[in-house]
Amino acid sequence: MQYRKMPKSDESLSILGFGCMRLPVIDNKPDKIDEEKSIKLLRYAIDTGINYVDTALPYHSALASQPGESEPFVGRALQDGYREKVKLATKLSPWVIKKPDDMYYYLDFQLGRLQTNYVDYYLLHAINKDYWKIFIENDVFTFLNKAKNEGKIRKIGFSFHDSSIELFKEIVDAYDWDFCQIQYNYMDVDYQAGKAGFDYAVAKGLGIIIMEPLKGGSLAANLPEEAENVFKNENPDRTPAEWSLRWLWNHESVQVVLSGMNTMEQLVENMNTADTALANTFSESETECVEMVRQILKQKVKVNCTACGYCMPCPVGVNIPKNFLFYNEYARFDNEKTKFITRIMFLRQVKGSAHASACVDCGKCEEHCPQDIPIRAKLKEVVEVLG
Repeated sequence: MQYRKMPKSDESLSILGFGCMRLPVIDNKPDKIDEEKSIKLLRYAIDTGINYVDTALPYHSALASQPGESEPFVGRALQDGYREKVKLATKLSPWVIKKPDDMYYYLDFQLGRLQTNYVDYYLLHAINKDYWKIFIENDVFTFLNKAKNEGKIRKIGFSFHDSSIELFKEIVDAYDWDFCQIQYNYMDVDYQAGKAGFDYAVAKGLGIIIMEPLKGGSLAANLPEEAENVFKNENPDRTPAEWSLRWLWNHESVQVVLSGMNTMEQLVENMNTADTALANTFSESETECVEMVRQILKQKVKVNCTACGYCMPCPVGVNIPKNFLFYNEYARFDNEKTKFITRIMFLRQVKGSAHASACVDCGKCEEHCPQDIPIRAKLKEVVEVLG
């Protein structure tokens, strides 16, 4: 495992971080974490070099707006001496804040769930225009300073989920942050904070934590044949996931890339990549190769969904991420036989209230979507294309 230092401290973090938003679950229920598999994964990761573990208040919740099971799980998994081996990150969710005292309450609540006296890396969660307003109106900086002085949090940052680069710069300039967490991958250089935000944060001395490096897994599997061939012709031994991670770690200003690994195979592959992926080593040919794949995928993606689940549950039961998964899968392939099979699988697996046609146009999903997807309009497209 390789390590990189955070700009404002001497702390060295593993370049691969363990994200606890997509742990193995039982019966496809997000709030039913498979404890045995998940502890095995997390402790193996720590034993073999990962020292950055990321969770949040709503992760693995049956309701995106309610506390989930990820934090309590992490608290249990980090017993037996594992807490001392890692830098632990969690987040303050703006939707739970109704008054300033709520921030103090929820921090203590989270510390109890995590079975720890302090959080190493504490983030203001999922900031967009509306959530930033909530934080400011509730005097969040006074809270952060007090919590840090009391030793309850050590490093302070934010995660960003808005399309405005102006807002991103405003947030960066508003406080003496230690780090920020942004969605970044070779497909999202012009999306959300993007490269412009990345460069701005680096220039301001912030550490950079990357989320969605594989865009919800869509950059790791089932790429169009022409995209896979571009990668294979350049290096037949690299998987699409390895290409994605190496592209990120080629940026020397990236400290940590978070990955929500839910199988041992994923974990081992990513850790093997993290052992050898050095900064500033991409050749001109490799850089051109990634750009070619980006252009191929850009033409085919119909919905910029990362399957984060913030839109869920739908009040009437529509499985929004699954509808979009099949829609994007259908659009990826030109082969008519593959398209036919994808459509049949969609109709077999997404039925009744889970189907896009069950949408009642209430719009609650769009209030929570960090990607700003016009979900209702896109669900109508799913019905038109897939039936």
